[in-house]
Amino acid sequence: MIRFLKTLVFLALISVSSLTLGQNSMISIKFIGNCGIYMTDGNTDIYIDFPYKSGAHHYMEYDSSELDSVKNNPVFIFTHKHSDHYSGKLVRSLAKKLDGKIYSPWNIKKLLKSGDELTDFSIEAFKTKHRFSVNHYSYLITWHNKRIYISGDTGNAETIASLNNIDWAFMPVWLLTDANRKGINLKNICNMLAIYHIGPGDHITKKDNDDSIKLLDKQGEIITIPY
Repeated sequence: MIRFLKTLVFLALISVSSLTLGQNSMISIKFIGNCGIYMTDGNTDIYIDFPYKSGAHHYMEYDSSELDSVKNNPVFIFTHKHSDHYSGKLVRSLAKKLDGKIYSPWNIKKLLKSGDELTDFSIEAFKTKHRFSVNHYSYLITWHNKRIYISGDTGNAETIASLNNIDWAFMPVWLLTDANRKGINLKNICNMLAIYHIGPGDHITKKDNDDSIKLLDKQGEIITIPY
């Protein structure tokens, strides 16, 4: 009888441990500044539109500790090469030091194959319009079956309007404005909208009861996506 009870206790502990591990499975997304975010599932570390030139075009500055905190074997993904999204000098230095990989519109074919090396990860690239940028791409990342849309700087809503079942979409307010002007209801496409690239002179508000929109106006904010 005692042996039987010990077996039950052991099995219960295994069940609790498995449940805890399942609950802790999540993608964490940290807002660094502008369109710069850091994404991790605890194994792979992805930096999007970071590092950029701090304070470029009067947009957000960031502390040098952000550069020091970049993880080993990082994956850097850029939507385009404007200086408030990209610093070639900084990213090349970090990639060399930390054995990282750099993807941008200039090696888009390699980016599309990156899912072969990352766990439960795939990415789609969409060439999108952005003023004064020859090559600008938006991305749909599917990671652990979660769909995350990264718009970059584009102001045209047609691309995201062609998609569906997006868990989180990261976009500047002008993309949301364009969608509203064209009668595109993004809430039918995205469960959650994160508005970023908010300038120092921008005064953006949302309805207090609208929990589907997150304003990323505070650097260091973290979004978690359980899977």
